[in-house]
Amino acid sequence: MIPLIMYLLISGFIFSLGLYGIMSQRSGIRILMSVELMLNSANINFVAFSSYNGDMTGQVFTLFAIALAAAEAAIGFAILMSIYRMRDTVNIDNINVLRW
Repeated sequence: MIPLIMYLLISGFIFSLGLYGIMSQRSGIRILMSVELMLNSANINFVAFSSYNGDMTGQVFTLFAIALAAAEAAIGFAILMSIYRMRDTVNIDNINVLRW
């Protein structure tokens, strides 16, 4: 059996990779992908602690979090597509929706 610390290390690495992606990228699509990486690392933590404690609570919560992440991604991509239609770019630096 793989020890709990290995799951936590992998989850921490994936979370830091997503955090680096959010801080360094200017593309809206890449930022949304980085947010998804961060959510998936949290899901890894939930499942790891759930199996460590021997209950199903973390796994059930992970299923809800995956459904919520899918809805978040769909809404985020829809907003980015509407901004792309208005501005012809998804670069965060070039987008200021409040000012025409």
